[in-house]
Amino acid sequence: MITLLRFLLIPLFAWLAVQYGRSIDAKNPDEAFRWIAIATYTVASMLDGLDGWIARTFNQQSLTGAIMDPLVDKSLLITGLMVATFVNWGADWHLPIWFIILVIIRDLVIILGIICLYFLRGKVPIQPHWTGKICTVTQMIATGWIMLKVTPINPLYPTILASIFTIWSGIVYCLIGYQLLQRRQSPT
Repeated sequence: MITLLRFLLIPLFAWLAVQYGRSIDAKNPDEAFRWIAIATYTVASMLDGLDGWIARTFNQQSLTGAIMDPLVDKSLLITGLMVATFVNWGADWHLPIWFIILVIIRDLVIILGIICLYFLRGKVPIQPHWTGKICTVTQMIATGWIMLKVTPINPLYPTILASIFTIWSGIVYCLIGYQLLQRRQSPT
């Protein structure tokens, strides 16, 4: 139920952010849209932790949850990144387009790698690596930096940090995939 609620918050967040961008385009920024969008994004993000805690604590883990939770996580993150890239948050308050391209390429390479491993190896163990978790956190920080308009530091700096972890985790997952492929090809 929590995962479903998080999924429903994603289009609400996007709509609120777009309304804020339109208010800026109309030269009449409606900060209420921005703050409600930020609150919606924050609630959807925080519910992920609550959902995981409840599933582990009360032994309510399910195959549906194991599939849906990461899909909702990625949908929320990609929506946040797209909104922070393409919606007008004000002068110089956006993620550079090269960053969203980098994120999408990394994710596509990982997905294609998993598909290839599946066809070559059968069952593929999917376990998050700590670099992937830090990648997600730094991408969320970069997105939040834009939405919150943190002024003393240019948004390019959190974007560069997120880019480093995006590339690093992509390389790590490719190496893990290569090691899994090598294990399959070794004689038993």
